[in-house]
Amino acid sequence: MPQPLRDSLLSLRALLVSVGPLLALAGGLLLLAYLWLDPSPPRQVTLATGPAQSAYDEFGKRYASELKVFGIEVKLVPSEGAAQNLQWLAEGKVDLGFVQGGNALTATENQPRLLSLGSLFVEPLWLFYRSDKALNALTEVSRLRMNVGTVGSGVPHLMDRLFDLNRMEPAGLQLAHLAQTPATVAFLNEELDALLFASAPESHLVQMLLQTPGVRLLNFPQNEAYSRRFSFLTPVTLPRGVVDLANDIPAQDVKLIATTTTLLARQDVHPALLQLFSQTALGLHGSSGWFSRTREFPSASHTEFTLSAEAQRVMANGIPLLQRYLPFAYANLIERMWLALGIILAVLLPLSRIVPPVYQFKIRSRVFRWYAQLREIEVRAGLGIEPPETLVKELAQLEARVEKINVPLAYADELYALRNHIHLIRQKINQS
Repeated sequence: MPQPLRDSLLSLRALLVSVGPLLALAGGLLLLAYLWLDPSPPRQVTLATGPAQSAYDEFGKRYASELKVFGIEVKLVPSEGAAQNLQWLAEGKVDLGFVQGGNALTATENQPRLLSLGSLFVEPLWLFYRSDKALNALTEVSRLRMNVGTVGSGVPHLMDRLFDLNRMEPAGLQLAHLAQTPATVAFLNEELDALLFASAPESHLVQMLLQTPGVRLLNFPQNEAYSRRFSFLTPVTLPRGVVDLANDIPAQDVKLIATTTTLLARQDVHPALLQLFSQTALGLHGSSGWFSRTREFPSASHTEFTLSAEAQRVMANGIPLLQRYLPFAYANLIERMWLALGIILAVLLPLSRIVPPVYQFKIRSRVFRWYAQLREIEVRAGLGIEPPETLVKELAQLEARVEKINVPLAYADELYALRNHIHLIRQKINQS
């Protein structure tokens, strides 16, 4: 091996030995920080949606598709609706779920365990009735056979409150509790006179019924009054022609009352997943729609639960800067460990000052360790007990070992000084 290469390898070895303990400490601290912060989210999460063909079901599929890009599998769990979603969240059966405004009031004891990712969209109360039935106000449904949805959907509880507000006795009403699809079939077969949904306009059934001949939508002229009585209700207007401009559907503005849907998560859901769901919500719900303007949703308003810190950051700042240029996995790792990295650097920087002295000591020790043997020979020569030939022979052996020492050029003067001292001791012994 060429001498320059050997010198370089030896210097590198000494450097690694010097820096090794510091690197081991840094690695240990990073491992502890990683285990403590747990920056990598699980690869699977469960999301409670709603009945088939509902808006919850449709949005659940969109969330699953969007998060699949980041390697996250969203397992969709169909349910009867918001009330059942809230119950499952409280029981820990699902990680996230869509919950309708007003349902939190029935589960106050569970609220501290859940976090909101913001209000996503409004869900108007769509009360469809056949055009041969004259219906001008909610109080007139007492004479009709009306479906208000399954108990798990949360709509029956909401309607009980509205009936009570209008001094209507549920016992005197002809209410059915069918799921959305069977109820729609029964309504179209004239087995029901009225059909009530609480759903976003993206629902396929809502879209179909709005354009079905012979079906009318109840106008709520007192929608402002309803919203003043219940804070979770919002007055909205379905503009004339918004469903179908060519056919002028609806033929006039329709006033409606609406709840807002919130995406809720359990507190133990990984923060990175909350961030991903919040970012996805920006894309899915941030555009304008029938009842909202651009960037009106997701919103911190109209939510009855504590807003997640991750959702707050996304609403305020959008997608984090690092995620715009790096894959999510790397950006998330840096974002969640930057504070720990700063602390580790603050600890290691003072310790790094000992590396140069340690490196210098390792190099110089290759030379200095031979001075002990040289000093011993010099002392023995001064005592005059041993023959000079024996001592000179030991010096020759020592000099042969020293000639094999390799040190960087910066420390060559110390190596030559050792060889010179060996020569001086040899002269001293020969002259005695």
